[in-house]
Amino acid sequence: MRQAGRWMAGLGVVLSALLVACPCAAQSAREILTQASFSDDDEASSLRRVAAAYAAAGNMLHRSPDDREALLMRATALGYRAKLTGNRGDAVAARREFEALIAEHPLDAEAQLGLGAWHIGAVKKLGAFVGRAALGAQRSAGFAALDRAVALGGDRAMFPGLVALLRLQLDPRDPRGKTLAEAAVRAAAPTPIDRIVQRAAVTVLASIRAGDMQATRRLASQLLPFGRFDRDN
Repeated sequence: MRQAGRWMAGLGVVLSALLVACPCAAQSAREILTQASFSDDDEASSLRRVAAAYAAAGNMLHRSPDDREALLMRATALGYRAKLTGNRGDAVAARREFEALIAEHPLDAEAQLGLGAWHIGAVKKLGAFVGRAALGAQRSAGFAALDRAVALGGDRAMFPGLVALLRLQLDPRDPRGKTLAEAAVRAAAPTPIDRIVQRAAVTVLASIRAGDMQATRRLASQLLPFGRFDRDN
C-alpha cells in the first residue's frame, strides 16, 4: 500500500487533453499545464505551475460552476499534482472528477482520455492488485475509456498517439499500441500537442521496428507528460 504514495506514470495522458488550444477563460490553465508537463526542468517548478493551473481553473468555476473546460482542467491538475507528490487523496479526487465529467458529457473525448490515463497510470506504477486496492484503478476500465477516446477524437494525432504510449509503456509488444502509433503518424496534427505526440509516435515506432522492446517501453513512458521525471524509466 505504501507504493500508492509514489504513483502514476500514465496520468500523463490526461495531459494530452490539456494541451489542445481553447479560446475559453480556462485557456491559461491549459498553457500552464503544457509548460509544466513538457518543458520544466525540475519537479518543483512543474509542481508550482500545476498549482497555478488548479487555481486558475478554480477561479473560472467560481464564476461559472458548470464550465466543462474548467472542470477538465481542474481534474487534470489534480491528477498531475497526485503524480508529482504521490498524494493518494488527490489521485482519488481526480478520478472522481473525471467520472463526474463523463457522466455529464459522455462523448467528451478528452475526459475519456483523462480517465483512461488515470487508470493505466495507476496500474503501471502500482501493479494491478495494489492499484485497485489502494486507488480503485482497473486496467480493463482504463483500456475501455482509452478506446472510447480514440473513437470520439476524430482524425487527430493526439488521441491514438497518447493511447499508443500508454499501452506500450505497459507492454512494448502490444499490437494495438503499435497500430495506434502508426495511426498517429498518419493523422492530422492541427495543434502543438498533436505535433508533439506525432513526433513521439515516430520515435517509438523506430524502436519497435528495430526490435528493441526495452527501449520501446522506456521511450513510451518518457514521452508522456512528466515522463522525464519518472524514476522507474
